[in-house]
Amino acid sequence: MSNQNLLGPPATFLPDEPEVREALTRAVGFDVDEVLEQTVKDHPTSSLAWATLSDRAWSRREPVQAYAYARVGYHRGLDALRRAGWKGHGPVPFSHEGNRGVLLALYTLRRAAEAIGETDEVVRLSEFLEGADPAAVAAIEAGER
Repeated sequence: MSNQNLLGPPATFLPDEPEVREALTRAVGFDVDEVLEQTVKDHPTSSLAWATLSDRAWSRREPVQAYAYARVGYHRGLDALRRAGWKGHGPVPFSHEGNRGVLLALYTLRRAAEAIGETDEVVRLSEFLEGADPAAVAAIEAGER
């Protein structure tokens, strides 16, 4: 039996970004901020790069900066989803490597929105994440990237 939703829209699968993942992996042991900023400059349309930059700002307790970076990642993700045929709803499986950047951007934006008191946005982003993949938040919080 397939876990594909036969009654709803098909799942959306974004292209993988191995070059972005590789660049982010290189950040370990180096000037992390410099590597992250260079990765964003080299891959400005990457939700994964922007979400990782947001996560770094969050770790420095900079929720406004984290929000701003995540907002860019979110919009880049929406652009990518639409290019892939997404119609504003439907599955975006976290299990697919290429989808993780946009889901991480949604997660980091929701977290930062909560920190700055954007309650309505937190609700909307929670619904978006749940509709995209109910397992995404748990996977992100477990450290899967």
